Amino acid sequence: MTKTIDTTTSTSLTIASKVKDYFQLIKFTLSFTVVFSCVICYLLAPRVVEYDWLMIILLFIAGMLVTGSANAINQAVEKDTDAQMKRTKSRPVADGRMSAKEAYTFAAIAGILGIAMMWYFFNLSSALVSAFSLFLYAYIYTPLKKINSIAVLVGAFPGALPCLIGWVAGQDDFSAGAWILFGIQFLWQFPHFWAIAWVAHGDYSKVGFKLLPSDKGPTRFTALQAIMYSVLMIPVGLLPAYFHLTGKVSLWIVLVCNLFMVIQCIRLYKDMDVKAARRVMFSSYIYLPIVLLALLADKLHMA
Repeated sequence: MTKTIDTTTSTSLTIASKVKDYFQLIKFTLSFTVVFSCVICYLLAPRVVEYDWLMIILLFIAGMLVTGSANAINQAVEKDTDAQMKRTKSRPVADGRMSAKEAYTFAAIAGILGIAMMWYFFNLSSALVSAFSLFLYAYIYTPLKKINSIAVLVGAFPGALPCLIGWVAGQDDFSAGAWILFGIQFLWQFPHFWAIAWVAHGDYSKVGFKLLPSDKGPTRFTALQAIMYSVLMIPVGLLPAYFHLTGKVSLWIVLVCNLFMVIQCIRLYKDMDVKAARRVMFSSYIYLPIVLLALLADKLHMA
């Protein structure tokens, strides 16, 4: 009897451990954030006037599968570099708890299933953009990180494509709203990612990742670039109201959020330290959900 209980307990622990590994493999928190953008942009599409929770759940699942597939490929490709960095060495492939073959197998199944779901339940356009986003992230951005800092620019495209995917899934076209939402998230990524690269510069430089705009590492040039992109976010943030996608309430909320990001980037330029970079990083984490939810709330208010 005791042996049976011990075996059951051991099996439960093994299953729990494997589930935890897969959550790490798909970078669940990051994937959730990405899919959150996709779902909100789907709901912002003018054709989506009533909430069909089944469709929302299906979009969320499909998005998690595609994003999880890209992240699994990323970890399989970067298993050796991940093993050398403090912040990533405990990932399942890097740590040896999961083979690269298992990660690639999962990625293939998840990617195909996610793209098929986008096609079957939504439309071909959203499926094709999903496939392109997966390819761009896994096979262009990932290897490019060791070659040139232009990787950040390249990576910003798959990072912003979830907005495009969500809009196209709901609207079935590539109208102005799709590109405005894409533009907001595209520009947001530069101060966001450079702040992360600033904080983790020691780890990144150790494995040869070139993710800051200056090859000399964290410099005033990097901070100046962050200011420039955060300033560009201001006019783009006004476009949803200009094109009557949303109203004046969200316009003011987005404007305040954009000015707050500019201020944080200016503080980084002034202080030039990790503490200031962390302020930019955490401000960017807060920025995106506030802006997207403000736009959605304003659309509902106008309906």
